[in-house]
Amino acid sequence: MFPSFFTVSALQLAQRLDLKLLRPDAQISVTPMTYRVGEGLAVVFRYGAVVVFGLGEDACDRFVADVLMPIADQPLARVEREKMDIHIVADRPEGVVSGGIRLGSASLERLQLVADVLAKSVLLASYETRMGLSFDLVEPVVRTLESPRLRGTKVAELLNIIGSSLLIEHAMIGRAEVGEKPELLWDRPELESLFRLLEDEFEVRERNAALSRKLDLLSRTAQTALELLHNRRSLRVEWYIVLLIVAEIGLTLLELFVLRH
Repeated sequence: MFPSFFTVSALQLAQRLDLKLLRPDAQISVTPMTYRVGEGLAVVFRYGAVVVFGLGEDACDRFVADVLMPIADQPLARVEREKMDIHIVADRPEGVVSGGIRLGSASLERLQLVADVLAKSVLLASYETRMGLSFDLVEPVVRTLESPRLRGTKVAELLNIIGSSLLIEHAMIGRAEVGEKPELLWDRPELESLFRLLEDEFEVRERNAALSRKLDLLSRTAQTALELLHNRRSLRVEWYIVLLIVAEIGLTLLELFVLRH
């Protein structure tokens, strides 16, 4: 089906793809969802990623625009993309080589394993970009923690940062299951060594762990700033109440003084 040399492209398109809306006529596998697209294959993931084998860039872009974007939930403003070459060499060790990935054959299961790792890689790359932007937003808040007042800090911005962190964590753990093995390895355990090689080469576990640490730090920073902001506002309200009580006592004493004289 595939020649000894072809390309693979991985794209992170949206927060989620509604796979139930895809037409089943070209479907050749359910887990993961795999479709025949012209002379190539497309492996589609519900967390918004697609990995396409054996299609040129124009054909890949048409497939994305015509088939996937209509079922995309919250499309990304910036599509994360990664492209590599696949070399089919039967008598050489499998793994990542200079300029691409070497496989012993172009079997469906091998391509699906490659798709699983590349999809997680572009997902992590997309979240790494978002985390960098979130840190840029939270940095001014961190600097204000050194001052007596949290000037210019908006509760809505802090809540937005916390909410964004929770959504990323939910997607990583709930939808993408980045730290888990793909289900097809239960039926093809002999391919686990290939999966581990690819996973190590793209540093999926290390990047996932680093991203989790950043998520935790970002969330704790925003929550701490929010708590300090609320505490200082509460303290300010308490002082207003004290001043009102003192003013009322002063007015009462003034009235008593006037009545006596």
